[in-house]
Amino acid sequence: MLILTGILVILVIILIAVLWKYQRQVKDICRQLQFQQKHDSNMMISREIDYGGIGELTDTLNDFLAKRKQESGVWLEKERIISDTYTNLSHDIRTPLTSLDGYFQLLEESRSEEEKERYLRIIQERIGSLKDMLEELFTFTKLKNESFQLELSCCCVNRILKETIFSYYENWKAQGIEPQIQITEELLYIEGNAQALRRVIQNIIKNALDHGEKKISISLQCIEQQIQLEIRNQTAQPEQIDVSQVFERFYKADSARSKNSTGLGLSIAKEFVIRMHGQIRAFVEEDEFCIAVSFLQGEQD
Repeated sequence: MLILTGILVILVIILIAVLWKYQRQVKDICRQLQFQQKHDSNMMISREIDYGGIGELTDTLNDFLAKRKQESGVWLEKERIISDTYTNLSHDIRTPLTSLDGYFQLLEESRSEEEKERYLRIIQERIGSLKDMLEELFTFTKLKNESFQLELSCCCVNRILKETIFSYYENWKAQGIEPQIQITEELLYIEGNAQALRRVIQNIIKNALDHGEKKISISLQCIEQQIQLEIRNQTAQPEQIDVSQVFERFYKADSARSKNSTGLGLSIAKEFVIRMHGQIRAFVEEDEFCIAVSFLQGEQD
């Protein structure tokens, strides 16, 4: 009887010790979680025991903390990108705004109808530049929002390309450029978004007009079910172009080349192409800078 009593006493002591250690471990986990709430720490939850579900609990908590840390890093990076975008664009927008103020003053002081008309044309051009910059900012911000969904449907690439090229007729004429155009007669379709595809082509053409020389060539063909669009422009200093960076926001091989460029055009083009499940790349060939876009050929609805 005494032996049995002794065994029971020992078991009770062991159980009390286990419960005490278990309770101390739970309190320690709570203390570590409170520390995590107050500090931006990379520390994971530690433990001294694994029994009673403590091991599974700490592993689950550490997985949760790691995921939260990763998501926090993603959001911080997005906030930094948007902040940098606004900072850079505020500088770009300041130039046309300042010139607008000056031209409005000249317009008020001018007595010549010819001068007034010239100032009005310049003011309209500056306002147009501001609208383009703000539109680029709006589009870039929208594309960085993961909740934004691009609706896809059957698009005829030939038709959209021809319409976009024609819309730049006045620009070609003003700069004395006669683009070399080679578009296959075969009607090519993709599962995409007509407005987004038009924006991609516009941004690439605008980049060629702003930063290229007089020679621009545009080609569209289909090779082994791959639709390939290439827009090339002659450039005076091809060695200055870093093709690994051209799709990064605010990249400019020569920061003084264009006062009306936001540096977001090719970045936006890339985002749209990716969302339409296509590929886009840049390369330099002799004295030509080329943007190549490819899509998997789809079928007409």
